[in-house]
Amino acid sequence: MAGGGDDELKLLGAWASPFVLRVKLALSFKGLSYEDVEEDLSGGKSELLLESNPVHKKVPVLLHNGKPVCESQIIVQYIDEAFAGTGGPSLLPADPHQRAVARFWGAYIDDKVVLLMLLMTLSFIFYLHYSTYDLRRHEYDRCPMHIDGVDASFPLQLLAFWLQSARAKTLEEKAEALKQALAAAENLEAAFTEISEGKPFFGGDSVGYLDVTLGAVVAWVHAAEKLYGMRLFDATRTPRLSAFVERFGALGAAKAVLPDVDVLVEYAKQRQADAAAAASDS
Repeated sequence: MAGGGDDELKLLGAWASPFVLRVKLALSFKGLSYEDVEEDLSGGKSELLLESNPVHKKVPVLLHNGKPVCESQIIVQYIDEAFAGTGGPSLLPADPHQRAVARFWGAYIDDKVVLLMLLMTLSFIFYLHYSTYDLRRHEYDRCPMHIDGVDASFPLQLLAFWLQSARAKTLEEKAEALKQALAAAENLEAAFTEISEGKPFFGGDSVGYLDVTLGAVVAWVHAAEKLYGMRLFDATRTPRLSAFVERFGALGAAKAVLPDVDVLVEYAKQRQADAAAAASDS
């Protein structure tokens, strides 16, 4: 990979986190070299992470010449701007309106699609660390406000939706949660159709900001299919996004970053066992 001249890049992350994978994808497509620092989030966070992100204490954090940048979408935008002249492709559009549209749908992907993807696999993916914050405790019972690998920008109302979905006791409630997930996927399918203008990617003929934003969950889409026999994007309901998942995952820059699906499935099963053991001890 190309370096950034005298620039030193260090990424604090966790290999399975879709938010960390998003940053790795941006670095890969830009052709930038970096030091990959794996955080052992279950065993205690490093001093470097706590110093670099003292507010949220979360990964990912990108250190550029020692200066930290936090939150995955902000990091991707920073990479695109800070390394605009290094020979890698531009991720965000040049047109101001198109940039605004990309940022809007980037937020939608996190607030709806990625979150709902986690809703369907959360007990497998993340070991929950329960908050000591007194945030609406009359509404939340052991609210998992600190989920390692999840961006701290996730809104509270969506975490409330997670609790509602996780506690759903009737088939009707569970069906409603799935209905919302499918509606989000269909909205994104319509956005892809409009933004891509019939081309292979959100960015047109080449990968852009939204491709990297959504591409971070490609491996988890396949893992969820193996775990549950379901897929968020399928050829019947969302044919363009279904094709995008396959097309994006086959790109060399993506294959260099995205984890092996079988390894991800085993990791998810281990997380389930860890969570079950922790629950039995509490």
